[in-house]
Amino acid sequence: MATSTETVKISHPIPQEVSRVTETLRKAGFEAYLVGGCVRDILQEINPKDWDITTNAKPEEIQALFEETFYENDYGTVGIVTETEDETLKVIEVTPYRTEGAYTDKRRPDSVSFHAKLEDDLKRRDFTINAIAYDESKGHLTDLFDGLKDIKDKVLRTVGNAQERFDEDALRILRAVRLATDLSFTIETETQNAVIEKAPTLKHISMERIRDEFSKMIMTKNPMVGVIMCQKLGLLKYIAPEIENGIGVEQNGDHIYTVWEHNLRALQHSADREWPLHVRLAALFHDVSKPETRRWSNEKNNWTFYGHDVVGGRVSRKTLERLKYSKKIVDVVSMLVRYHLFFSDIEKITLSAVRRIVRNVGPENVWDLMKVRACDRIGMGRPKEAPYRLRKYESMIEEAMRAPVSVGMLKIDGQKIMEVTRETPGPKLGFILHALLEEVLDDTERNSEEFLVKRTLELAKLPIEELKKLGEEGKEKKDEAEEAELSVIRKRHGVK
Repeated sequence: MATSTETVKISHPIPQEVSRVTETLRKAGFEAYLVGGCVRDILQEINPKDWDITTNAKPEEIQALFEETFYENDYGTVGIVTETEDETLKVIEVTPYRTEGAYTDKRRPDSVSFHAKLEDDLKRRDFTINAIAYDESKGHLTDLFDGLKDIKDKVLRTVGNAQERFDEDALRILRAVRLATDLSFTIETETQNAVIEKAPTLKHISMERIRDEFSKMIMTKNPMVGVIMCQKLGLLKYIAPEIENGIGVEQNGDHIYTVWEHNLRALQHSADREWPLHVRLAALFHDVSKPETRRWSNEKNNWTFYGHDVVGGRVSRKTLERLKYSKKIVDVVSMLVRYHLFFSDIEKITLSAVRRIVRNVGPENVWDLMKVRACDRIGMGRPKEAPYRLRKYESMIEEAMRAPVSVGMLKIDGQKIMEVTRETPGPKLGFILHALLEEVLDDTERNSEEFLVKRTLELAKLPIEELKKLGEEGKEKKDEAEEAELSVIRKRHGVK
């Protein structure tokens, strides 16, 4: 291990609140260095998301120097609450130099000791580019493992023996791919070979930690590269093996790519547009179930994928639940996958059908559904959406959004119904509301308080069983009409 402490000129500004923490530590007689990802970033002129500091002060000594701190872990990391220039609160993490014992569970050290030097602390870190310490007061850079050279060469390698580093924490295997993706680095050969060999140890890592690294990778500028790398290095089978099923699966004439490449290109378009995580996940999973629904049609002399949207909605839900995503993410992504085929042909789609899709996915999600459709189209290798088609879609959605697509958007509510009918709370109110909604879905001009009050008085006179039957018949009629409209759209595109 070469000792390397050099004076460097780093032009990237260090926030005052960060410098105040290091100055406070030094004035108290302790060492203090910026370390890890923040140093890596400023060396590349990237704004760090987080600032980490390492010191020879013990946790209790760190806490004694600052007013607002918290210390709730076994690794000595103390969170210091500071105020930024714009008077917002920010947490800066300060960790004592430490050495670590064995990692018998491949996740965390069995023991931690704070009796260490800076060199010991840097030696335990994962990658050379994260094992650089910077004393901004002197402009001194401590780089014991040639991390600066690796940054310049855009190479990711472990500190010391790669297999030992991955044995310590198996999540580093996935983090290597995520960092290489995020930074557009290549993974050094020995490190890459260790990734392949140690990939099965990801089984020892909690799904929550895997999910977090996977999400970070999906949110990079080049997630397509990251997913491909995960597959080639044998990691994807421990994250989302369902996506791998599309490898080599050819599609019909509308698609020039396999299912695998189509999904990846759809994902990449979502990243190019800087869309949020749930849209990116929906783009990646939107055709996840084409492999199991693929059938050869002699009539069409081509492949069909009937029902892949419905099956895909279920598969994506199961996958995301296994990865421990939040209920909100699971619900919205699986819904976007389920309904991603809807906006396919403006000549075959009706305004009534648009209203129903808005109701099915929710007004708050319909524009994200359009984004997934855009990803699907670009993923087919087609040019960008034609201006007229895009304007037509947006026009129909905007018009539909003005019409009621749920009971809550009617110009009448349960309270008003009780007021005009003298009914008490009960199932009958719900039957009336749904009967009114079905009428308004067919004719939005009926969504006026005057009409709805008049119709409510008529419905209220019906026996509850007849009213219930009316609502059910209306729902059945609505579902049949909706399926007929969907059938026309899907037949045109070889789906069902």
